[in-house]
Amino acid sequence: MATVLYMSVSLDGYISKEDDFLGGDDGNRLHEWYAPGGDPGALVGEAKDLAAELDRIGAVVTGRRTAELMDHWGGDVHNGVPIFIPSHRPPGPAARWGYPNVHYVQDGISRAMEEAVAAAGERDVYVQGGYTARKALETGVLDEIQVHLIPVLLGSGHRLFDSLPAEIELEVVKVIDTPHATHIRYRVRR
Repeated sequence: MATVLYMSVSLDGYISKEDDFLGGDDGNRLHEWYAPGGDPGALVGEAKDLAAELDRIGAVVTGRRTAELMDHWGGDVHNGVPIFIPSHRPPGPAARWGYPNVHYVQDGISRAMEEAVAAAGERDVYVQGGYTARKALETGVLDEIQVHLIPVLLGSGHRLFDSLPAEIELEVVKVIDTPHATHIRYRVRR
């Protein structure tokens, strides 16, 4: 079991444009690797195995902004696993009453990750969101980083690692190169 950040990122380090679109004409350029030509069945080989990892996660930790932009995925993301959102503010009405699988944790990222790890059991915890990733790295609760490096330069937007309080050493675990993305898995050195 590990806590793993999964993020698609442009070559120049952006995870979205300023307007939260992910680049391209349809606003989804950074995620095209997952469904080449709009077809998730088009993935083959190691890229298909990598995408299948998402079906084996036990919990999600995501930032509030991401969760709200996605309307909390209707309370059901990645086969109904629990969703934990570290936030200093209480959840809005939809998350509070409409989505029993969504849990706002007001005691910080460490507590949110602790609850997600407990809920995930022997499975991995899927972490997403730039701010959430930075806080998880800062507090030492992130084990691995899975970056899907997309061959595009967005030019501006929201950076994945905009600023960190210190240098963080990583160890390359695996690299998968495909025509749509280079997938790099890192282990966070402690």
